[in-house]
Amino acid sequence: MKDRVIENYQRDEEMMILIFAQWCVNHDLNPVDIYERAYPSQKNNEALKKAIDLTVSKEEADHIPNETLLAALSMFGNEELAFVVSEIKKKG
Repeated sequence: MKDRVIENYQRDEEMMILIFAQWCVNHDLNPVDIYERAYPSQKNNEALKKAIDLTVSKEEADHIPNETLLAALSMFGNEELAFVVSEIKKKG
């Protein structure tokens, strides 16, 4: 049971990262640059690289509302990244 809970959490976390990466693509932003602004000490994030490989062009992608992204980031404790995304949207 414990292993299933861990697996589900990891799968959900991967989905959150994919949502972030696709949101960036949809807004013509580089997900690595945005991530590194929030977490400058965490270069070369493998999970982010995998998620970027799974993104599609913005023409092929579904719309991801800002609120959905921010809720997903907050759910997984990525408050710094949520803050950077919010700042980008305020400027944009």
